[in-house]
Amino acid sequence: MMRALYSSATGMIAQQLNMDTISNNLANVNTNGYKKSRAEFQDLLYSTIRTATAQVPTGMQVGAGVRPSSITTIISSGNMVQTDNPYDLAITGEGYFRLINPNNDAVPFYTRDGSFKLDKEGYLVNADGLRLDGFDPLPEGATDLDINADGMISYKNAVGERVDTGQRIQLYTFPNPAGLNREGRNLLTQSEASGEAIGGDAGADGRGRIAQRYLESSNVQVVDEMVAMITAQRAYEVNTKAIQTADEMLGQANNLKR
Repeated sequence: MMRALYSSATGMIAQQLNMDTISNNLANVNTNGYKKSRAEFQDLLYSTIRTATAQVPTGMQVGAGVRPSSITTIISSGNMVQTDNPYDLAITGEGYFRLINPNNDAVPFYTRDGSFKLDKEGYLVNADGLRLDGFDPLPEGATDLDINADGMISYKNAVGERVDTGQRIQLYTFPNPAGLNREGRNLLTQSEASGEAIGGDAGADGRGRIAQRYLESSNVQVVDEMVAMITAQRAYEVNTKAIQTADEMLGQANNLKR
């Protein structure tokens, strides 16, 4: 059987995964803090027909197609969108917020999505009720919450006096942030590939700073994804043409006796 059939089939499978990745990027174009993904590929093993030697400078090797090798997360910042909501936080630079499940704090989550809400107990929480680590509950009657670029927290008490809590929201970095596990719901968890989380003050040791009343948008560029989608579509189409051509060649060979 012709190698072209199998090689082209692997190409179609690879481009289908590529299209799945691009589609997910486009679907999350409005997701706060989303980081786009990129599918990467490797060629498969080669059949050696003739080995290159000192006397024969070029050998003969025929490839067996392609396979997906990884889906890489592109760690770049999205645009900052002003919201004027005092509970919205964005990170300008590197780092992640840490979120704690009040019912199970053994496994922390990390996120770039800073669209927080104030719950009935005075904690800053995300849409799923996970609490922002480093933020103690505000007392009853507290107003005018202020979180500066270094993560320091203050508010006005019931009589209108400014109170500095002494609390500081820390940011967390990883040796390899692209290795974080995606858990859905804008949540990430550390893995062996990402390395251990390293906590520290905002603005220190290369960490970004905190911007209150802002949200970080997705880093997906629609035009780039559309170009990538067209490229993937054409590559898929070319592979189908190669299969059709190989089939026609086999058909002509089968019909030689007639």
